[in-house]
Amino acid sequence: MHSDQIKKGLERMPNRALLYAAGLHPSHMDRPFIGIASSYTDIVPGHTQMRNLERYVERGIENGGGTPFIFGVPAICDGIAMGHAGMAFSLPSRELIADTIETIARANAFDGLILLTNCDKITPGMIMGALRVNVPVIVVTAGPMMTGRHEKRRLNLITDTFEAVGQFKAGLITEETRQTLEAEACPTCGSCQGMYTANTMACLAEAMGLSLPTCATTMAVLTKKLRIAYESGQKIVGLARNKVTPKDLVTRKSMENALRLDMALGGSSNTVLHLMAIAHEAGVDISLKDFDRISRATPHLCSMNPAGKWYMEDLHHAGGIPAVMRMLGKQIHDTPTVCGKTAHQIMAEVKYYDADVIKSPENPEHKEGGIAILHGNLAPDGAVVKQSAVEPEMLTFTGTAKVFNSEEDAMKAILAKEIEKGMVVVIRYEGPSGGPGMREMLSPTAAIVGMGLHKHVALITDGRFSGGTRGPCIGHISPEAAAGGLIAYLKDGDAITIDIPNKTLDVKLSEADIADRKKTMTMPPPKIQTGYLGRYARLVTSASTGAVFK
Repeated sequence: MHSDQIKKGLERMPNRALLYAAGLHPSHMDRPFIGIASSYTDIVPGHTQMRNLERYVERGIENGGGTPFIFGVPAICDGIAMGHAGMAFSLPSRELIADTIETIARANAFDGLILLTNCDKITPGMIMGALRVNVPVIVVTAGPMMTGRHEKRRLNLITDTFEAVGQFKAGLITEETRQTLEAEACPTCGSCQGMYTANTMACLAEAMGLSLPTCATTMAVLTKKLRIAYESGQKIVGLARNKVTPKDLVTRKSMENALRLDMALGGSSNTVLHLMAIAHEAGVDISLKDFDRISRATPHLCSMNPAGKWYMEDLHHAGGIPAVMRMLGKQIHDTPTVCGKTAHQIMAEVKYYDADVIKSPENPEHKEGGIAILHGNLAPDGAVVKQSAVEPEMLTFTGTAKVFNSEEDAMKAILAKEIEKGMVVVIRYEGPSGGPGMREMLSPTAAIVGMGLHKHVALITDGRFSGGTRGPCIGHISPEAAAGGLIAYLKDGDAITIDIPNKTLDVKLSEADIADRKKTMTMPPPKIQTGYLGRYARLVTSASTGAVFK
């Protein structure tokens, strides 16, 4: 076992003495050492329940014949970090988390890992680190939040807080209603209710075979989640003894399963960044071309919030991820999973699914998958849009540019009612390097929706969007402004055409116009040059390659 490096032989007498000082019993020395990477924190609602889950994972490991060790991993709530300078640290935290997993697991020679995670960057960051270490791993996501309730209407974070800001500003709701929404939209712990980034990544981890069946959709407040944690603890010991590693599971075929499920669910556009980063660590070649190819060939089956009407609790009771994968049928590869069954065996055990929540490929929500990859003179290396969240009348749109060099400037203009119908809001210098950190633009997009402009206004950026964003919002424009992409040279009034059905994004400028602007326009200096974000800006690659480190 890996842990023999720190516990076997005469020369390891000092090591064993320190392990005894940590409270171990002599019987623990002959067992696999299992690290529990816990992202528990008091400030992230998706993670506040993890202390209890830690206990059940520990019980399962002990019952399975292993020795558990809990260690901490940082966690950021994107909703709390949203709309201010703190959001710049969200995507960069993914690399810190991967480094933390690699560092602690290697330094302590763990034989296996339980990744206790839930939100946004934490799940992909943990998987990335585990792939570097390549010891057996099981992902335990802490579960989604229940919907809120106001009279007979179900509430959710995006519609009833972020978009409610724009509604209140437009005079569409009263102060009393605003206060009620603020208090009732998020009634329990858990990852936010819709198919946003956290829940999408949980679903994709299950599709890759890294979580037990139904883990992704089991609600945070259900005791079933405790049983999943316990069983995961039991099973990791067997995986450690048999040396079933994550690179045995995260293969080209299992990643294609994840991509296909992503398209069927209408998942977050952030999965483009995260799946490419995971593939990079696994040594699997996944590019934007694969997203485009699989999206074109995969029907969108589930009308999930924010663009649709169903929530994670509905998807869970409809059969969860096994039911969606069963509906995709032969499009899903028969790959191994951490539970010991193959994907097809898990799919075959589905006894019930709700046809209202999970449509059939013959009668889908949309013929193509939820994500589209656009190219054109504005995005020669690609751009990303959640096409399943765009109103039909906005799938093609030509408008005049209204250009901003930061999210804050754009937000001020939106709330000041300076954005008019027919405009394309351009937010640049928010990419991986230029931001730095590629902030999510949920506040401006939600405000646009709340003010009723999403059927008349588009938004493009070299930054990215929350999984909760809806409307004609194109992100990940590559090359980004800070790298000299054409988005850096746009001016107010430029004619921009978005054509999602034909997968194009262009500005009406001649080569001579572009050359002249490149001679006369200068880029602003880097926003941050010191500290972690300064280092991040110098090391991070393009969004088109997953925004991984060089």
